[in-house]
Amino acid sequence: MNPTNVPKRPAATLALGLALGAALSLAGVAANAADAPGAKRDKCYGVALKGKNDCAAGANSCAGTSTADHQGDAWKYVPAGTCEKTASPTSPTGFGQLAAFKPAKKG
Repeated sequence: MNPTNVPKRPAATLALGLALGAALSLAGVAANAADAPGAKRDKCYGVALKGKNDCAAGANSCAGTSTADHQGDAWKYVPAGTCEKTASPTSPTGFGQLAAFKPAKKG
């Protein structure tokens, strides 16, 4: 019986809590690294959702003007090197592109 309700393994509990906290902190730092000032980013066409593009969606283009998800003439900033690995169902390759494209025909 433990009359003070103190955990019997305080060192193990503390170590587990510290490890979990450290892991979550590192994950947050990695996620924010792409948003840091000066971080390299690419304009990635075909990955923006409707109204969520950063720019270039037609003749009078700028942010928020895309009218459909994954438009080939609308781009979104993504961390450098990730564009052509990001899914885009309208792209001829199935992934984001570094230049505008005409959507692949649905077949």
